[in-house]
Amino acid sequence: QVQLVESGGGLVQAGGSLRLSCAASGSIFSINASGWYRQAPGKQRELVAAITSGGRINYADSVKGRFTISRDNAKNTVYLQMNSLKPEDTAVYYCNADISRPGTLYLDYWGKGTLVTVSS
Repeated sequence: QVQLVESGGGLVQAGGSLRLSCAASGSIFSINASGWYRQAPGKQRELVAAITSGGRINYADSVKGRFTISRDNAKNTVYLQMNSLKPEDTAVYYCNADISRPGTLYLDYWGKGTLVTVSS
């Protein structure tokens, strides 16, 4: 079994900061790409930021310059530092990762999500 557990969400005022964490646990052999998605009420889930095992990073245009994704391979954890938050950043944030277990191919895993609410 592999689990992704997010933490760090909450309520913050516009202009504030939050740091999300996503820890992968279980029988893990390797983690390829990992990232953060978000889904606001009434909207489709969208990519926020992603990082490969080699360190290549991709951001949504809406968060460039404000959000920073990073990962600690030793801890199987990916982070999302969110600065200068805006009300439109309000959403449930989901962690995603491509993980291989011993003897298996990479599979796509999702966390259950953490709510980020930005008040104006």
